[in-house]
Amino acid sequence: MVKQYSNEFEGQIDFYQSYLKVVNSHLSIADLVADNNDGVLNGNLLEFKLNISDLNSVLFQAIKYLSARRIKGKPVPENIILISLNNSTAYCYKSEKYLAEIENVYIGGASKSNQGFQSDSPFALLNYNVNPKDENILIKILRTNGFTKIHIDENDIVGWASNYYRINPNARKSDFIGDQTGRVKIIGEIRKPNLFKDYILPYNGETNVKFQYLMDKLNDDILKKNLGAFYTPTIYAKKSIELLREAILRVPEGNDYIILDRCAGTGNLEKGLSNEELSHVILSTVEYYEYKVMLELLGDKVRYIIPPTEKEDTFNMGLVRGADALSKDYIENEVISQYLLDQRTTVILFENPPYAETTSIEHQKKKRAVNSSGWKNSYVVTNMKMEVKGAVANDLGNAFIWSAFKYYLRQPTDSYVLYSPVKYWKAQHLIDRRFIRGYAFNRKHFHTNINACIMVALWSFERDKQLSSFNIEAFDVIDGQINQEGQLPVKKVKSIFSAKYYDKRVFKNDTDSGILVGLNGLEVGNNIKRRIRPIYNENIVGYLVADSSGFDNPDLHSSLLIAGRYNGNGFYLRSDNYKEKLPLFASSRYINYRRNWTERARIMKSADGSDQYFHDCQSGKLNQFLLKVLLFSIFEPQNHMRSFVGSNNVVYRNELCLDDTNGVTIAIRDLKELQMNDVEKRIIKQWESILDCAKKTKDYNSSTTYGMFQINDELNSFQIVADGKKNRRVYDYPELNGNIATMKSQIKEYYLNEIVSVLFKYEFLK
Repeated sequence: MVKQYSNEFEGQIDFYQSYLKVVNSHLSIADLVADNNDGVLNGNLLEFKLNISDLNSVLFQAIKYLSARRIKGKPVPENIILISLNNSTAYCYKSEKYLAEIENVYIGGASKSNQGFQSDSPFALLNYNVNPKDENILIKILRTNGFTKIHIDENDIVGWASNYYRINPNARKSDFIGDQTGRVKIIGEIRKPNLFKDYILPYNGETNVKFQYLMDKLNDDILKKNLGAFYTPTIYAKKSIELLREAILRVPEGNDYIILDRCAGTGNLEKGLSNEELSHVILSTVEYYEYKVMLELLGDKVRYIIPPTEKEDTFNMGLVRGADALSKDYIENEVISQYLLDQRTTVILFENPPYAETTSIEHQKKKRAVNSSGWKNSYVVTNMKMEVKGAVANDLGNAFIWSAFKYYLRQPTDSYVLYSPVKYWKAQHLIDRRFIRGYAFNRKHFHTNINACIMVALWSFERDKQLSSFNIEAFDVIDGQINQEGQLPVKKVKSIFSAKYYDKRVFKNDTDSGILVGLNGLEVGNNIKRRIRPIYNENIVGYLVADSSGFDNPDLHSSLLIAGRYNGNGFYLRSDNYKEKLPLFASSRYINYRRNWTERARIMKSADGSDQYFHDCQSGKLNQFLLKVLLFSIFEPQNHMRSFVGSNNVVYRNELCLDDTNGVTIAIRDLKELQMNDVEKRIIKQWESILDCAKKTKDYNSSTTYGMFQINDELNSFQIVADGKKNRRVYDYPELNGNIATMKSQIKEYYLNEIVSVLFKYEFLK
């Protein structure tokens, strides 16, 4: 008798448990459901239904799943098997017959709007639980491992490129995309598949222009970081032309002018220019395949391209020989130099320079990280370091900005229309020029996943040392249309936390008998490279890190720990003044609670209000505020303070928590002075519920003083289980987990309503 199921998931699990061991014993059920479908088993996509009443619509749903796999650069299984569970029937189709439909792009859920699809008959219809012969045929089909070859196009090439670089971490774009035009003939994986020979059909396009808008995404990760620029969306490129035309209006009557873009990519910034404006443009890009597209699209329209034609030695390991804007040869380029020497030629730079920073996590993780910072030894950067000190030189974009004013702009009416995060002016003080006008664009639309502010500014060559703030107009892209979102202030940051707020005192009874911990709050071993002294003193309550002016990688630049962080960048919190230091920690969490794109990369941390802050602290004016910050800091998830016994046999007790099981902590003692409002009382009550639940868990240790993080990390245990099309966590203590989630929500609202405005008032945030 055929088993009847009440839900699809139960039947799916039964099916896999019955057949997985005889079909592919190396796979688990969890391995099969990675793409929000019911499973890919060998060369088969499976789709389960309790009862299939409309084969056409279910098949179309499966086709949409295969379309999604193609776009992600994943092989398309040869067979589609639709399982009707309650009558044990399998309908088997060849995906190749539906290749045209698979190569479409579908918007919305795969299970929706599937009526009206017309299909062929299945090549096999199998009643597998009733007919042993049919079951044997089904097993043979499930064991097959074939795939349908798909075409490479603009919809799937990024996915295939990502998988190619994942498999071949040392490969370059030339290895993947190839090209058959010009003097350099390169085959490439997509033109003659080798690694993907069973999955893709050869791409036969004569040129790579089809992929012009994706060129930056086709680079491997490190090359993306080295080359820098993110693709400029057309809608933003057109908007920034308004600033360029304002710069052109500044050209004195009778002057010629050039528009120089040293990092033009495929030339997308310039595509909205008139033919007359293009006749003034000089372009270059160091990436070979972008150069080929740019040459084809704009070569006959602009004044000059560097180099103007391709020669046998133009291709140089994926780069363009002679087009490196940071090299001495480029600075001395004869064509550009002739305009720079002519006082009756006005120079306008129009650029979206690279934003690469070689201290980024991406560079540190990659095997080629040692070679990823070659530009730092370039002619431009070497000269820049003679005039500009500090971390400013770690940013590739800054090399372009500095060199623009150093080597190209030279007259009052020369201009620079520049795409870049605002930090080069706001925090790094790289330039002191006259600001004319600017826009804020959302970085999310630049082939990234980051909602952040990119400033496009029109700068004059004229100096303005008094400039401390200005406004820019914000524009987002919504449903393909540009949407104005008002004026945004940009204010200069004059001083940083470490200069004004870090506690640099050294006590006579400080000893080196302490320990060091990592980001997770646990003690690190002696094999870890250490950058600070492991100080121990009874007056130390923790270690606070709040470095960097900006909010890139905020969790790396924000820590509250029981002992010194092994890689430093912070200071030891002392019991006599720890409360006045905690606003640094609170400030460093801002971007995690305010995710508006207009603020990230525009709002930064500063110490510009330190004099007024210290004055008001000493007068007692801020006592209640400091206690509010203490309450917030106790429950903020990035507070990774733990209680444990260190390798030095010292009991490290978390004093910034509200667990009174083993006696009153410093935080409990000090919070008695907080004049609690109703919100704060609810937070305390919520904590009591959390602690009560924590004490009922099997791993609870009554000798440990617990804070929020330690409870969540050590006691809030869970199991990973397969749930339909994805894995999910099943918590062992749902009440505890729910209470922790509620606390996170409460503390977020508390932060935004009670703390943020004061942080801005004293310019911790600016």
